[in-house]
Amino acid sequence: MTRLTRKISWIKAAEKDFLTFPTVVRENMETVLTMVADGQYADSIKPLRGFGTGVFQITRRFQTDTYRTVYGLKIGEDIWIVHAFKKKSKSGIKTPKEEINLIKSRIKQLKVQLK
Repeated sequence: MTRLTRKISWIKAAEKDFLTFPTVVRENMETVLTMVADGQYADSIKPLRGFGTGVFQITRRFQTDTYRTVYGLKIGEDIWIVHAFKKKSKSGIKTPKEEINLIKSRIKQLKVQLK
């Protein structure tokens, strides 16, 4: 039996931000994304609230910072990375409203683009 691996696609701005992450964070998140593409699960994956099903975030702490990569599973055939950012602690663990609005906007644009 052959397992199909889903393609991982990036919104360019998300990829650009992701490439600024420390190497150890990028490597860990790339491993997790590969697992997701192969249909596996990792402990660092959490659903992103307020988006319904199919939008998740990978979180990784490094030194005193937390890095997040947000992806969608139900946006076309690919796994789409829509946002990557370093969490600035303004409101505890809650994702800042500006980041949520940016994610919503990118998902909306991507769905229109893929139709």
